[in-house]
Amino acid sequence: MSVNRDMVVLVDEDDGVIGHAPKLEVHRKGLLHRAISVFLVNPQGHLLLQRRSESKYHSPGLWSNSCCSHPFLQESVLDAATRRLSEEMGIVADLKFLFSFIYRSEVGNSLVEHEFDHVFFGISAKFPKINLEEVSDYRWISFEALREDLELNPGIYTVWLKIMIDRFYDRFVGVSIF
Repeated sequence: MSVNRDMVVLVDEDDGVIGHAPKLEVHRKGLLHRAISVFLVNPQGHLLLQRRSESKYHSPGLWSNSCCSHPFLQESVLDAATRRLSEEMGIVADLKFLFSFIYRSEVGNSLVEHEFDHVFFGISAKFPKINLEEVSDYRWISFEALREDLELNPGIYTVWLKIMIDRFYDRFVGVSIF
């Protein structure tokens, strides 16, 4: 089966599929679409961040969560999260669903992210083998250091990371990982 990587799944506010459209068109029009986000944490409790490639058509060069993307048509959100973590960061990890949320925000270049985002969590001690078409750099950071840097340098982070980090942290603290 051939997969069109430029198509995203359009959804309603209950995550019901209502169609599909080209990714760039969806971001130009601010249409609600399905997305995934992954937070990978190492055994020391540090979060893996990625710096988005400068070639990305929106939010280039900004620091973000471990990986984020859109499921293919007919692909589950868990399968998409697992696939993209491997494609972007070169890591395979057991991922657990944490929560979903909807957000809408301008992301520059007259583009809008309007996503029904499914957030996953995993643990890994592996070092990334980044895909340079997607990611320009990575770092492991403690939650405390990240929260402090988000306050001091909010402009270097993606809007979706800033929106979901506290919600992720609240659920992460309650997760027994060791």
